[in-house]
Amino acid sequence: MIGKTIEELNIGDWAQFQKTVTETDIYLYAGITGDLNPAHINVEYAKNTHFKERIAHGMLTAGFISAVFGGQLPGPGTVYISQNLRFLAPVRIGDTIAARVEISEIDTEKHRVVFKTTCQNQDGTIVLSGEAVVSPPKRKK
Repeated sequence: MIGKTIEELNIGDWAQFQKTVTETDIYLYAGITGDLNPAHINVEYAKNTHFKERIAHGMLTAGFISAVFGGQLPGPGTVYISQNLRFLAPVRIGDTIAARVEISEIDTEKHRVVFKTTCQNQDGTIVLSGEAVVSPPKRKK
């Protein structure tokens, strides 16, 4: 199974992935990446931070964008080329995050697609925004 090829994509096409962030997600991400920042994993430390509680890793949230690209749009076979990110608000344990991607440019000559990327919590707050470039799968010969 492959995702949509560049010929099947249109400016304005979009998809999203939604997930509720759990404490387990944060601990697993910390263990996998080695990012043991106490703002994410230490309750007592986090009480004395600006946010007053543990928050999810920003890159954990950004990973939800990758889930959209690899699973939905363009889908399986997509290669991530680049991503810029702006972290706008914290993600807390129990937040439900919707990662959304929307096509803003298609360059058929370079076989690249530019996406506007956002993550929004259950209250409608944009917690992350950016732009990504991907190479969609090529048509099987």
